[in-house]
Amino acid sequence: MAVTVETLEKLERRITLTLAAADINSEVEQRLKKLARTVKADGFRPGKVPMSVVTQRYGYSVQYEVMNDKLGEAFSAAANEAALRVAGAPRIAQKEESPEGQMAFDATFEVYPDVKIGDLAGAEVERVVSEVTEEAIDKTVEILRKQRRSFAQRGAADVAGDTDRVTIDFEGKLDGEPFQGGKAEGFQFIIGEGQMLEAFEKAVRGMKAGDSKTFPLAFPEDYHGKDVAGKEADFLVTVKKIESQHLPEVNEAFAKSLGISDASVEGLRADIKKNLEREVKFRVLARNKGAVMDALVAAAELDVPNALVAGETERMVAAAREDLKKRGVKDADKAPIPEEIFRPQAERRVRLGLVVGELVRSNNLQAKPEQLQAHIEDLAQSYEKPAEVVRWYLSDRNRLAEVEAVVVENNVTDFVLAKAKVSDKALPFDELMAQQAN
Repeated sequence: MAVTVETLEKLERRITLTLAAADINSEVEQRLKKLARTVKADGFRPGKVPMSVVTQRYGYSVQYEVMNDKLGEAFSAAANEAALRVAGAPRIAQKEESPEGQMAFDATFEVYPDVKIGDLAGAEVERVVSEVTEEAIDKTVEILRKQRRSFAQRGAADVAGDTDRVTIDFEGKLDGEPFQGGKAEGFQFIIGEGQMLEAFEKAVRGMKAGDSKTFPLAFPEDYHGKDVAGKEADFLVTVKKIESQHLPEVNEAFAKSLGISDASVEGLRADIKKNLEREVKFRVLARNKGAVMDALVAAAELDVPNALVAGETERMVAAAREDLKKRGVKDADKAPIPEEIFRPQAERRVRLGLVVGELVRSNNLQAKPEQLQAHIEDLAQSYEKPAEVVRWYLSDRNRLAEVEAVVVENNVTDFVLAKAKVSDKALPFDELMAQQAN
């Protein structure tokens, strides 16, 4: 019997499912009999519980299971017969009137849309390029030196200056009253490295060990501590200790301490350059991938299934709750997280997923085995034991699936860049590294 599909609105469809009441009753009876073999009840031996008792206890739940199973089978068969690509789960409601001996249901659902991707030759994409400069290598060397610096206590007559580490006690007050987070003892920071507000560093600079000072400090409007943001506090600070820092020399010993195989200054710089180039490659790729995806969304026409957006929104809310748990937030499961704040992002993710999926299918952009292997090996190069990292990826289907998704996105990016109007933009290394990779 042909399935009649009713179009309601855009992607929404409805079909009628019918189940024979006799088939339902027969299946329920069989399952109850099977259940009776093992069910336990007071006053009866296992397997000897009367069917009337079994039916009374489990009849409703078994009938519910049977109805769900039969409706699922009927819906799947009808969707396959009508060649429907169903998006999300159907909403099923029993009809008020049914043919004699049958039960009729309306199944309302959405289908996947037809995705129309415009001519990509007209799409405009800004592609960034960036390179690792000698200045970038110098800065990285300095970071490595600071990570391995040592400190020596200075004399009583010495004053605190830039690059010195100071140990202080301090207390701040707003309108004469202490405030949360405004007091500490034995607190250390290095002058000139931006660990404290500039006005605070300025006040400490020039003090000696044992000195105390009171000074006003105006908190910025955007200060992370909302209780004091935009307000002025009075601080009392006492310097307990001043230490000068010593940075290790950049020589063979320094390179060797970093585990560089070629324990020389040249080997150190070459290793830094290789690592920075790898990081630049991934960040540039992420930036360009984002630009390509924006162009794809703009070039595509499609209706987005609400069911898929709702499912993606639920996943995002669940992820937010999980993040709260990891942060130690109490009762994270009960925290009010409005779904509306995630809907725009969820809608874009679904839209982009449908567009990318269509482009991959129609242009054979699936990940090839050799691409997966190459990408995993590339990722592994930043680790001490690359071979173990490669095995780690290849031994788990979920990790391999994540790599496959990235490779497919890379294929899509290359495909679009080869067709679109591309304008290259040189992005300074520092600017690229300051941005959060997408």
